[in-house]
Formats: sequence, structure tokens, C-alpha cells
Amino acid sequence: MLAYIIRRLLILPLLLIAVTILIFLMISLLTPYERASLYVSDIPKRQGAMEGLIKKYGLDDPIPVQYWRWMVGRKDPSTGEIEGGILRGNLGWSKTGKGTVWEVIGRRLPATAELALWTSIPMIGIGLWFGVLSAVNHNKFIDQLLRVFSIVGWSIPVFVFGLIMLLVFYAKLGWFPPGRLSDWAMQIVQSVAFNRYTGMHTIDALLNMRLDIFWDALKHLALPVITLAYLDWAYLLRLTRSSMLDTLMQDYMTTARAKGLREAMVIRRHALPNALIPVVTVGALMLIGLLNGVVITETVFNFPGMGSFLAEAALSLDVISVLGITLFSCFILLAGNLLVDILYGFIDPRIRLQ
Repeated sequence: MLAYIIRRLLILPLLLIAVTILIFLMISLLTPYERASLYVSDIPKRQGAMEGLIKKYGLDDPIPVQYWRWMVGRKDPSTGEIEGGILRGNLGWSKTGKGTVWEVIGRRLPATAELALWTSIPMIGIGLWFGVLSAVNHNKFIDQLLRVFSIVGWSIPVFVFGLIMLLVFYAKLGWFPPGRLSDWAMQIVQSVAFNRYTGMHTIDALLNMRLDIFWDALKHLALPVITLAYLDWAYLLRLTRSSMLDTLMQDYMTTARAKGLREAMVIRRHALPNALIPVVTVGALMLIGLLNGVVITETVFNFPGMGSFLAEAALSLDVISVLGITLFSCFILLAGNLLVDILYGFIDPRIRLQ
């Protein structure tokens, strides 16, 4: 196991370099004039100004030279200081976020993390429960009902389900508003008296003993959480059901029943641990996907997370922001895949990773 972990850690930087090459090739599809416009908010009207920007930033240099400069930074001829450089942790300036890309990530990531945290509870809990219930009652009425339930959830587009939720629970009933907080709660959160520990409003509200803000944050989280959880637990339900049915038909399950064990004990002690191995792996990858930002859901519910910012940057043609967020998301995905592979080796004793 240790050798496998070390090997994967050594491969991780190579994968990240491959990702940077692909991302830079995307930038190279733009002309030097289009890339020069990324450095200014308004196109200069003075003749020759754009040519000056192209020469200043070396946008007409060979692609390998530009890639190396993008990775390690470039030296300013006038000041002698090194500017930019992905390897130096500089992801560029975000015109949409009016700050560095890292500052935008710092502002938006807590919202996405909070959404992922609350979504994971019903997504995993209800998905596993319904999947086991469906498998145990194979071909019975409850099984057929849950299968229809999962097929609908897996088939319906996320924006359609989100708009239906908004129409019913906000426009008609007025229960769960979009956004992240009400105006009065946002004023308190942004005040000096409110200590911001994590940037996640529900957690910070509990730490500040403000149950009113906690309840308001939960009401704003309800609709995006339900939307994401339903679509994801529908998939987990189908996966858990399939895995449980395959496990229940194994010979060792027949042996366990022949020993006189109660059916509940057979399912809980023998079937469930083995059936959950692929489910845990897929569930972990789904959580990683949530952390990367859920573009459609955050946009529909006006939730200010990573996904909604990515949509704003794309609509504003803010290529620097899009590429910076994409690179950060790729790092989370690769690191998460590594952790999932290691976790898979621990939860399944039959696997011997070489």
C-alpha cells in the first residue's frame, strides 16, 4: 500500500503539468490581439497601443516560450520584478471578481463547500437507505416505486428541476428564497460583531450562537440542496440497489442464512459492507464534483459559489478567471481521485494494490 501511495504522489505532478499544457493550448487558440485584451478592461483607442501590449507581454513569441513564461513568470524590464507564474502561485487577475483569482476563490469556495456539505447528508443517507430498501424488497411494490423515483431523478435536467422548485416553493409558497442570506442577516454577518471563522454561514452562525442567522441560511440552502441531493441520490439509489442485489446472490450469503442468522443480521453484517464498496467510491467522487462548483444549480438559485462565478466569468469573456478556476478545479479533482483510490484500498481488504 505504501509503495502505491508513493507512486501515485509522484505521478500527481506529471498529471498537473499535463493539465497546464492542455489549458495553455486553449489560450493559444486566441490570437495575440484577443489575448492582449485580457490585460486591459477597455480596448485602447490609441493607434499602436495593442501592438505595444503584445510586445510587452511577448504574446507573439513561440508557443513553448509563452508556456514557460506562463508557468514560471516573466521579468518586468522596467522594475526587474517577476510577474505572474503558475508555479509561483499566481493565477492571474480576475476582471469579473475585481481581484486576483486566489482572492475570488477565497471568497467563493466557502459557499460551494457549505452547499456540498449539506448536500452530502441527504444525498448519501437517503440514497443508501432507498437503495438497500429497494434491493431487499426486490420486485415488490416498494422496489418498483423507488425504481420509478430514481429514473425520474436521473432523467430530469437539473435546471428544469431547479426551476420547478423555485416556482413551487418560492414563487407560490414563499418558503425558501434564493440567494445565500437575507439582507438583514447579511448585514449582521458582514458586521464587526460577527466572527467569521470558516466563511460558511451555517457553521459560523452556530459558533457565534446566532440561531436566527443559522435558520435563515438553512432556508436559503434548502432548494439547491434538495435539487442536487435528489439528482445525485437517484444515481446512488440505482448503484446501491444493483450492488446489493449482486451481493445477496453470492454463495456466502446462502451460507450465512444456512447458519441460522436472522435476515436483518445477514443484510447488516454480511451484505451491506461488501455492497457499499463501489458505492463509497462513487459517492466520494460525487462529493469532489460538488466541491468543484455546481454551475447550473448555483446559477439557477443565485447562489454565490464557485459555479456561479465561473458562469459570470464565461459570460464576461474573462478567460483568465475561467482558466484559473479550471486549473484549481483540476487540482481538486486529481487530489480527490488519489484519496479515493487510497480509500478504496482500505475499505476493501480483498484488494492488494501493487
